[in-house]
Amino acid sequence: MSIASALGLGGRKVRYAIVGLGDIAQEALMPGVSHTGNSTITALVSGDPEKLTQLGKRYGVKHLYGYEQFPALLASGEIDAIYLATPNWRHAEFAVPALEAGIHVLSEKPLDVSSAKAREIMAAAVKGKAKLMTAYRLHFEPATLDAIRRIRAGELGDLIAFTACFTQMVDPANHRAKNGIESGPLFDMAPYPINAIRYLFEAEPLEVVSAVATRHPESGFGDLDDTFAVTLRMPGSRLAQFTVSYYANQVDTLTIAGTKGSIQMDPAFGFGQGLAHRRRIGDKESHETFKATDQFGGELKYFSDCILEDRSPEPDGEEGLADLLIIEAIVKALDTGQSVKVPHIGRTRRIDPDAQEQTLRAVSVPDPVNAASPTGE
Repeated sequence: MSIASALGLGGRKVRYAIVGLGDIAQEALMPGVSHTGNSTITALVSGDPEKLTQLGKRYGVKHLYGYEQFPALLASGEIDAIYLATPNWRHAEFAVPALEAGIHVLSEKPLDVSSAKAREIMAAAVKGKAKLMTAYRLHFEPATLDAIRRIRAGELGDLIAFTACFTQMVDPANHRAKNGIESGPLFDMAPYPINAIRYLFEAEPLEVVSAVATRHPESGFGDLDDTFAVTLRMPGSRLAQFTVSYYANQVDTLTIAGTKGSIQMDPAFGFGQGLAHRRRIGDKESHETFKATDQFGGELKYFSDCILEDRSPEPDGEEGLADLLIIEAIVKALDTGQSVKVPHIGRTRRIDPDAQEQTLRAVSVPDPVNAASPTGE
């Protein structure tokens, strides 16, 4: 019996429940599911009945569940996998029972808000013999993968330094500004430069050299730290720095510099537009803007392929754990004012650009139902 037949998949399509119907699920993931060719939405889960009704009609989904009905969904036989887009601190709540029931999980980053919760999720995947992937969409994005190829080919020489600035002006009314550090920029935005540091250097940080957080009373965020600046020490006397903020006009850049050249990406982490390179190799400069792709549809297509072909996804649970260990070290450095060593987990698995690149066309963004972007626009 084929894997598809064993899963009960008609036409080799993985049946997904979308768990959490906020702006990312509605505006980024759901519009692109139909053109993956191997994925379909068969259930929706939300605490908002209006979202369930309207989005169910929009996508032709009949199986609608409140959060409290999640156990019934897992036992229903209606799904093979879930896309998890609840607030960060509710990931384990849904991922663990799903995985233990043999339901595959594609979880938004961060995997949860602590390494302990991440390990709990990973253990559930082993127990249920289900696949777990952390939703690092840039692991499949052409401009990102091109940078990795160039670094591996030696175009930049020996890597020396990384810097990134990733900021947005968040609406104080947004839920991200109302639930403390675990929904603020350190957990929400910092995983992007942290993950980029790891996949560009192909190494794990040794320590958090310094971490500083500030808050601006005029931001309207109350006691939330809205801006973070961090320096990490990498193996081989290399340094990586980044700044993330909820109270600065939009900036989305990174620079990776080596002994022979550098790549500046601007934009570097966003979606909905083509990411771009400004490269300087020796004394020669070039600029390239890559075609916009459906980054969310691409990662979903990849994950469904892994399910259908019984392959282990590259940005797995351990990939999510590695970033959370760094975030926890940053939090400790903030609390103590001292440098903090990052626990070593021996992560060796890295991106395979040729096997992971996805080039699905970009999709249009529908009007959201009871959901707002971080900026409130």
